[in-house]
Amino acid sequence: MKAFQLRKTSGIDALVLRNDVEQPEPGPDEVLIHVRANSLNFRDFMVAHGQYPAAIKPGVIPLSDGAGDVVAVGKKVSTTKVGDCVAGSVFPDWVSGPLTQEIFERSLGGPLDGMLAEYVVLPERAVIPYPEYLSYEEAATLPNAGVTAWHALVELGRIRAGQTVLLLGTGGVCIFALQFAKLHNATVIQTSSSDEKLEQARAMGADHLINYRHIPDWDQEVLKLTGGCGVDIVVEVGGAQTLERSLRAVRFGGVVALIGLVSGFGQIDPLPLMQRSIRLTGINTGSGDMFRAMNRAISATGLRPVIARTYEFEHATYAYHFLQSAKHFGKIVITGAK
Repeated sequence: MKAFQLRKTSGIDALVLRNDVEQPEPGPDEVLIHVRANSLNFRDFMVAHGQYPAAIKPGVIPLSDGAGDVVAVGKKVSTTKVGDCVAGSVFPDWVSGPLTQEIFERSLGGPLDGMLAEYVVLPERAVIPYPEYLSYEEAATLPNAGVTAWHALVELGRIRAGQTVLLLGTGGVCIFALQFAKLHNATVIQTSSSDEKLEQARAMGADHLINYRHIPDWDQEVLKLTGGCGVDIVVEVGGAQTLERSLRAVRFGGVVALIGLVSGFGQIDPLPLMQRSIRLTGINTGSGDMFRAMNRAISATGLRPVIARTYEFEHATYAYHFLQSAKHFGKIVITGAK
């Protein structure tokens, strides 16, 4: 079968397309999926550059996200059948409950082979049916960005109507978070360095827009917009360069969901956390139960993921470069091998 492999964690150029990879066979409790589409996450960029905080399998097949058709099942598989349209769970062992170190150390597209292949085998517990009206490309955006946004707002933040949410940027997680926040009738403050992207966010329901290039003290602008109180929830994807401002922009007792490290690593002042009883929690995607709960909400409302650009399988490296450019609004998708 066709599959991409990461020869070494030295960057995008280390990705190699192979046409001679042995097609996997499902074990007793596993299913074989014909992958029809994948999507990219910043996590995949970190894996390619050796920045992911877990051991990477030598020659790993990358990407955590993919969707397709079940084409074979093991003899002990009971709830999944041939022909089902499914997506994979980023952490195959995380069905419910809290994330553990053991679960974290076994994720797709890093410690384990991922989804950027013609066929993949997953344990039945890691196979998640998705809403029937979604295309393969749309479904492929759900496992990481969709579940992460759901985890941050619904599972951690316990979002309620009338609350205010701050979203940093317009990448995959934050656009899903915008959609989920509006499903819950929350007010959304969206930041970006692009006026064009901010207008796209406005068209999707964002209530207040901040271009942080024009307003570098965006945390102060957030406080003005909230009458000095701060927001209830921050979806924090920037990392070291944005976290201190996020802590200043959240209300007393509010929630900061730390998701990404787009701006890199560094140190922060912990004083605001203590003084204002802020809950700062790291988010690593979510469990299978969270995935299913999110899918129920998506099905009930007819929500459709936002796709920035789609690339053919053979041009997967172009998709990585587009991710690196940070020009995308929503998700970057790769179609299945032909």
